[in-house]
Amino acid sequence: MKASLIISIYKNVQALERILQSLREQSVQDFELILSEDGNDESVAQFVRGYDFIWPMQHLTQEDQGWRKNRALNRAIVAAKSDWLIFIDGDCVLHPKFIEMHVRYKQANVILAGKRVKLNSYLSKQTLQGSLPCMLPYLLNRRGCRYVEEAFYLPIAHWLRRKVRHIVGSNMSMSKEALLSINGFDEQYTLPAVGEDYDIEWRLLAKGYRIVSLRNLAIQYHLYHKENWQDQAINMRYCNDVKSRQEIICKKGINTLS
Repeated sequence: MKASLIISIYKNVQALERILQSLREQSVQDFELILSEDGNDESVAQFVRGYDFIWPMQHLTQEDQGWRKNRALNRAIVAAKSDWLIFIDGDCVLHPKFIEMHVRYKQANVILAGKRVKLNSYLSKQTLQGSLPCMLPYLLNRRGCRYVEEAFYLPIAHWLRRKVRHIVGSNMSMSKEALLSINGFDEQYTLPAVGEDYDIEWRLLAKGYRIVSLRNLAIQYHLYHKENWQDQAINMRYCNDVKSRQEIICKKGINTLS
């Protein structure tokens, strides 16, 4: 198989079902699917038992003891059967070329990084109902959508593509070897953001990896929901402290999994 697609999920079955529909529309189908659940919700388990998966699939769960997404991701890294890992979140619907782009540009020494279009409430409802209608006209005429420029699929020469300053955890890929070399995600982050992407970024860059942009190639549509946590001060303080000591290999990561 060409890649392992790791989807971080938490209770939202409706969004998961729509993501799986977008996976059926992918131009590349040779991938493994890993549902990385930060919890053990019965509604998710029931949905998974009844869904007709057409790809090799693993559903990994753990007890719901607060935000432990990084631990769930580390378990997915270990379980992955492919050497190339693509990460998305459970609220991001994929463009049909999404996986193809992450597979086409993979290299042993790179982190592939795309962005996401943030849909408004109206378009999110339309998308969840199964339609992703000629999205650009809708995006351009609907208030509340953000990063609309990321919705243009532009398969142009690599040197013309827009660069990325930082990776986002919902649209990135890298080799399994890369993540094993830094002991995976740091489980000492207990709040979302920073530990899911920025922390991984600086540690891999320090290891000698480089970022390659997939903007306007690996496109995803982020479903609207109210932000339930915004302050990143606690995570940034911890990250800056670790970074100042150049602790590239985190202390609590894959090595502490039982």
